[in-house]
Amino acid sequence: MVSLFFENLKISLGAVFANKTRSILTALGIVIGVLSVTLMGTLISGLDRSFESSMSWLGKDILYISRYEWFSDMDWWEVRNRPRMRPDYVDKIRQRSNYALAVCPVMQRGASLSYQDKETRTEIFGTNEDYMETISTDIDEGRFFTESEDRAGSRVTVIGYGIKEAFFGDKNPIGKYIKIDNVKFRVIGVLEKQGKFLGLFSVDKQAVLPLGAFKRIFSKRGWMRLSVKVPEDKISEGLDEISGIMRIIRKLKPSEKNDFAINQTKAFETQYNRLKIAIGGTGFFITLLSLVVGGIGIMNIMFVTVKERTREIGVRKAIGATNGMILSQFLMEAVTICLFAGLVGLFFAYVSSIFINKIFPSTLPLGLSIFSVMMSMVVGIVSGFIPAYKASKLDPIDSLRYE
Repeated sequence: MVSLFFENLKISLGAVFANKTRSILTALGIVIGVLSVTLMGTLISGLDRSFESSMSWLGKDILYISRYEWFSDMDWWEVRNRPRMRPDYVDKIRQRSNYALAVCPVMQRGASLSYQDKETRTEIFGTNEDYMETISTDIDEGRFFTESEDRAGSRVTVIGYGIKEAFFGDKNPIGKYIKIDNVKFRVIGVLEKQGKFLGLFSVDKQAVLPLGAFKRIFSKRGWMRLSVKVPEDKISEGLDEISGIMRIIRKLKPSEKNDFAINQTKAFETQYNRLKIAIGGTGFFITLLSLVVGGIGIMNIMFVTVKERTREIGVRKAIGATNGMILSQFLMEAVTICLFAGLVGLFFAYVSSIFINKIFPSTLPLGLSIFSVMMSMVVGIVSGFIPAYKASKLDPIDSLRYE
């Protein structure tokens, strides 16, 4: 049995390499199918890692209060007419809430940062001393500013790790002065390295200022949100309570709709799940189409191969080959082509995964790699069975007479 297997394998490899161009073109559909399914798995794996990392940065226990809902289809003029968030809401929420562990206002705008001859454009944030409680990172060097520094509008700043690397390299930035839109600020702290948000933009290139200094120097009006940290096991209760407090603060009547929005990471999760379904569906369609086309191609080529080798089949039967031996030989040829195609597709997927990893951390899933190769072999068996069966049923006398 073992010797028969190796004999069929030898004949199959000889037949495949004897028609290299035909074998390569036949295998192309299988290559694309395996490449599609493995790349889809790699992409989703990378997206999952990046998404989880980004959501931990936002914080599942943080409520983001602003004028508009994330990913809302609300008409723009409805949002435009809503009252802005105000810094005095912070103390009102603290006084009324039983669930708020930390409350901070956050104002944001673009600004130019410079140090000596180095300059970059990034986002700056104006906030209070509770800010560090609402983000999932710590101070890498130095400290965060205090409540008194916020109230005094002190010109101090905590910079992101990316700013520290760009401006100071390995040197200690604490106590150094940088310019933010040509205004000097003293660096008192550096945030830990965080990476990219959803693999799109770095959150390490930021500068955090006391809200007092931000408002006095850059903008008294402008976009503002409130970040409220609640107990992780009391998110639903905290959401209801904060919503009620905001309605009181905004003096809304019972019949009036909320003129504010309380956002959570669930909004991102909903959008992300839709994206995953879209990517998975597209990948599945391309994979299925490629495998069907590849399988039909292999079936046609195997029919041609059987026709071309009719006399060979007759000779083998005349010297004692059984129907099962002929069947297994031609099945082996179809499976060999598909296995070769699967391995080639896997190689290209591995190379592609290296480039994907540069965008966001990802790895080629081992289980999916094994599955894709096995799937290519199954396609070979299914598409090669009918031609192989036809070959095994040829009459040896008629086969020997075939010209």
